[in-house]
Amino acid sequence: MNSPEVFTPPGAHLSFYADFIFPEHAKRLQETLRREIAWRQDRIFLFGKSHLIPRRQAFQGETGLHYQYSNLQLAAEPWHPDVKSLRDQLVPLCHVPFNSVLLNQYRTGGDKMGWHSDDEPELGKNPVIASITLGATRRFVLKHRYDKSQPKLTFDLPCGSLLIMAGQTQHYWQHALPETRRIHEERINLTFRYIIPKDTSL
Repeated sequence: MNSPEVFTPPGAHLSFYADFIFPEHAKRLQETLRREIAWRQDRIFLFGKSHLIPRRQAFQGETGLHYQYSNLQLAAEPWHPDVKSLRDQLVPLCHVPFNSVLLNQYRTGGDKMGWHSDDEPELGKNPVIASITLGATRRFVLKHRYDKSQPKLTFDLPCGSLLIMAGQTQHYWQHALPETRRIHEERINLTFRYIIPKDTSL
C-alpha cells in the first residue's frame, strides 16, 4: 500500500489510498459479501413521506449498537469475519477504535446516495469515516455546506480504494454518490465508523 494522497480544502481533511486492497482480493471479497450479507432495502421518511432508499444496505458492529438517520434506526448485526478483518486493519491506520460499519450495495449506476453529512450525534464531534470501495468505480462528490465559492471535490473511487474523511469534514462538507446510467455493474461500499455507546446503566 502506497502513501495516501492528502487533500485539505477549508474545513476538511481527506486521505485517499487508491490501492488499499489488492485487486484479486477485492474482487473475491466483493463476491463473498454479495452472497453472504443479509442485504435489505429500507424505507426512510423525507418531508413526511415514505421512500424506498435507492440502494440496499446492512449495518454491523458491536452488540447493542444502533445507528439512526432519516428516522431510520438500524441495530447492529454481528460482524462478518471478512468485514471484521478489514476493521482490524483500519484501526491502527486511522487511530480510531471503529466499532461499526454501514454497508451499501449499489446494484447498478441507477442506485445512488443523496447529499448529506455523517454528523449524527452518536458519531461524536469530529467523526472519522473510513470508506472502502469494492466493485465498479463510481464518482464521489463533496461540496462545502456554507461557502458556495468553494469548488466541488470529485473522486473516482476504484475497486479496492480507501477514502478517509477526518477532522471537521462532516461539519463543513456534504458528500454524495450521484446516479449514472452508464454503469451497470455493482459497487459495494463499507463505511467504518465509531459510535458512542449509550450508557445503559442509567
